[in-house]
Amino acid sequence: MRAAESGIQQISAFMSGFARRQAERTVDLPGGFAALDDTFHHSHADNQVVIDDPAALDPDTLAGIADEALGHLPFRMVSVFDDEGGAACVEPMVRAGYSHMTLVVLRHTGPVPTAPLVPPAAEVDLAAFREPLARRWRGFLPDAEDEVVDQLVDRRRARFRGADTVRFLGSRTPGGDVAAWADLYLDPASGTAQIEDLMADAAQLGRGHGDAVLAAALRTAAAAGCGTRFLTADGADWPRHWYARRGFVPVGRGHVFERA
Repeated sequence: MRAAESGIQQISAFMSGFARRQAERTVDLPGGFAALDDTFHHSHADNQVVIDDPAALDPDTLAGIADEALGHLPFRMVSVFDDEGGAACVEPMVRAGYSHMTLVVLRHTGPVPTAPLVPPAAEVDLAAFREPLARRWRGFLPDAEDEVVDQLVDRRRARFRGADTVRFLGSRTPGGDVAAWADLYLDPASGTAQIEDLMADAAQLGRGHGDAVLAAALRTAAAAGCGTRFLTADGADWPRHWYARRGFVPVGRGHVFERA
């Protein structure tokens, strides 16, 4: 599939622009920029180097660039929004002590659900799913201090800066608790929508709540005129197969490097 057909260039531009706008401050670097947020200084994703023009970068210099840009932090995270450019960085970054993850970009090409699923999903605010989100983070990071978990939850507030329209969608249990949730970022001007951080409360897995949230996100994006609807998934993890069964196809890859 050619880039023009897959929309990968449009998607990469959206992701880069979102990272810039969401950041509390940015620093231009060779091949990209540092996106920084001192308010959420424990969040790797909110304090990272983004490479969106790898042709302007010597891969052997990337580790040093990250050290200079993120030297005030105890961690390093670098995202390269280009498959070929990111692949060229793997060997020097691994040599510098970084772990490497391939991020698969999945575009929705299946039919958009025409009606809400059961259970239904609708827009919610952060307060409505803050508690179950914190529980999930404590499950992922059992040794993390409360301040770290609080920042990983509350950093979602910064996402309102990232796109023209940012919505949180959630599916509730019969008792009214939010059982699954996701972010939806809309840019109707370019026809682009991203679904991000779809997650369910561990106690509510397997009850259709994730499907309900995904369906609501796809309907909302289509209604806003966003024909390019996408999300990203770890290339080595199971969710990409779950999304494939729901009409998402891989159209590109990015690369993420991290070091403690």
